[in-house]
Amino acid sequence: MPKISQTGLRMPASPIRKLVPYAEAAKRRGLHVYHLNIGQPDIPTPDEALAAIRAVEVQTVAYTHSAGIGSYREALARFYTERGLPLTAEQIIVTTGGSEAILMGMLATCDRGDQIIVPEPYYANYNGFATEAGVEIVPVRSYIESDFALPPIAEFEKLITPKTRGILICNPNNPTGYLYSEEEILQLREIVLRHDLFLMADEVYSDFCYDGAKHHSVLSLEGMDDHVIMMDSISKRFSMCGARIGALVSRNPAVIDAALRMGQARLCAPYVGQVAAEAALHTPRSYFTAVHDEYKARRNFMVAELNRMPGVRCPLPRGAFYAIAELPVDDADRFARWMLEEFEREGKTVMVAPASGFYAEPETGRHQVRLAYVLKIEDLRGAMDTLAAALQSYPGRTTR
Repeated sequence: MPKISQTGLRMPASPIRKLVPYAEAAKRRGLHVYHLNIGQPDIPTPDEALAAIRAVEVQTVAYTHSAGIGSYREALARFYTERGLPLTAEQIIVTTGGSEAILMGMLATCDRGDQIIVPEPYYANYNGFATEAGVEIVPVRSYIESDFALPPIAEFEKLITPKTRGILICNPNNPTGYLYSEEEILQLREIVLRHDLFLMADEVYSDFCYDGAKHHSVLSLEGMDDHVIMMDSISKRFSMCGARIGALVSRNPAVIDAALRMGQARLCAPYVGQVAAEAALHTPRSYFTAVHDEYKARRNFMVAELNRMPGVRCPLPRGAFYAIAELPVDDADRFARWMLEEFEREGKTVMVAPASGFYAEPETGRHQVRLAYVLKIEDLRGAMDTLAAALQSYPGRTTR
């Protein structure tokens, strides 16, 4: 039998989706599963986008420009500019989701064997993108005790080698919900300029900031045009995960040129998704206000309920719609699987994402899980009651 490539063998399974077979089996047994494992919002997609999809009338769904539909890129440039981030359409490549933007960013800046420093815990799929690109992720650890704040710059300095090509952050962070302050972003600017690196920022959750906190984009940093690459997506902003439209944004023409040639190799991003994304840019402000208030209420409820559970610790996230919780269990992976295979409360159980997959060394996240507050509060209440009961019944409960 022909052998699978080393890349294929090394490609990690998603910790967010690896328990899906157990959840499906639980549903076949008649259980209701509360899905807190994945960032799939239940918020309705804006009417403007849905209307645009329904209005598509073409005889042929043809290729678009490899950089994206011109009118969409122009509209997206205006969208960013109105937010105080002046850009032109030529500085944007429309991608197949934010995922392709991240992969393109790695491929445009790194050769095989090069390194990117990433604060951990980090979005688990960065491991997959790095494996595809032949890039090594070098983690710099943040801690639940400090609410997952940016590690000291001295810790970054220790990790820089001749193979280091850049620093990648997610802001607000997935999986922790941490929102980097202006001071922290400026510290990153300093180290990037000092070592002539790229600063890549996954800013997919930039619309989700709470308690009056402000998102500070890397695109706002002075003197950084050649160093900054921002990755974005419509998936969370407009609750359009399945449209698969993202963007790679940079004022560095060499980065855009490299990304464009990669885009030409894959031809184009989805046509209908781009049409819907352009229409979504006309969504009224009231939509975002309502979404913000809903997520804030969900966050406040879920985090308060978690911290009321004996032995559980969960920092209050200031962005995105995720939280990392430390649980009094011997092994979070085992606990998550046990809830799907052996536990139920009134015909219901909970699916979480073990945090082991969000760390370079799985053991680091052994007692933690990521929870996404993407369910209505009524459902979150049921999920929290069920989780609390599971923690009390779990045979591997500890005194943590």
